[in-house]
Amino acid sequence: MADKNFIDYVKICCRSGKGGGGSAHFFRDILNSRGGPDGGDGGRGGHIILRGNEQLWTLLPIKYRKHVIAGHGSVGTGGHSSGANGEDIILDVPLGTVVKDAETGETMFEITEDGETRIVVKGGIGGRGNSHFKSSTNQSPQYAQQGREGKEEWKILELKVLADVGLVGFPNAGKSTLLASITAAKPKIANYAFTTLVPNLGIVPYRNHKSFIMADIPGIIEKAHEGKGLGIRFLRHIERNAVLLFMIPADSDDINKEYAILLNELEQFNEELIHKPRLLAITKNDLIDDDLKKMLLDDMEIDIPTMFISSITQNGIVELKDKLWEMMNAEY
Repeated sequence: MADKNFIDYVKICCRSGKGGGGSAHFFRDILNSRGGPDGGDGGRGGHIILRGNEQLWTLLPIKYRKHVIAGHGSVGTGGHSSGANGEDIILDVPLGTVVKDAETGETMFEITEDGETRIVVKGGIGGRGNSHFKSSTNQSPQYAQQGREGKEEWKILELKVLADVGLVGFPNAGKSTLLASITAAKPKIANYAFTTLVPNLGIVPYRNHKSFIMADIPGIIEKAHEGKGLGIRFLRHIERNAVLLFMIPADSDDINKEYAILLNELEQFNEELIHKPRLLAITKNDLIDDDLKKMLLDDMEIDIPTMFISSITQNGIVELKDKLWEMMNAEY
């Protein structure tokens, strides 16, 4: 995923079409100069629609389309002929796109399936023709209903990356190195904070030609849920991961404290995240010997499965993949 191409937040103005007016027409032919009302209904205004597309992974195509305007409905005509509906505007979006009202911040819906369509802003209803208003006391209504105006509303589109396993850890925890070592992904790797500025996805090959998707979520820091550092910009991507793999380096000053901070940030952002299956990987296993490993385990106060791995030497990687596969397919 190239940084410049991965867009996970877009704010757009959606303007639906106005409904066409009904017709106040009367039937006329060579034998009948004063027939009854036969005015048709106006067409509805065009909708603004989102459609899920599994081939997309970014909101980039919508980024520069700040105003989305649907077509107006046509007026009705004689002979009970309805006007044409206004042109709908259909925007293809990646799976995992969440739509929110820009004014209230309320979540409207989420696109989760390929080909799924949801109306973001409805077009105005077309007006009824005068034939609808004929009655026993008014045989020749001279009026028809006007079409309703469309709506103009600002919407926020947020993308949540869909992956089987999400990597959770502070900057420099080794997440990008792990992803690069077991997938074909090529994330940026360097020895400074926030090397990863966008979520990176990789396909992890597994036994018997199976595979699963792993996501490297940009580094979390303390008070990230309040917007510190990269803030909540990337925390939402964790919400769609089936299993959370916490990663803490073996040379950390305090593994227990780091894990507690990471878990607290997830809980403060969304309490449901702490109920997801969790696994802890102590990275950089190549830097410690068996005695130090035993000391770390003895001092550990963490109540989830723990493994030692090294992305450089591949030590523990096979076992890690086996455990992740087991957790992904377990019934909780």
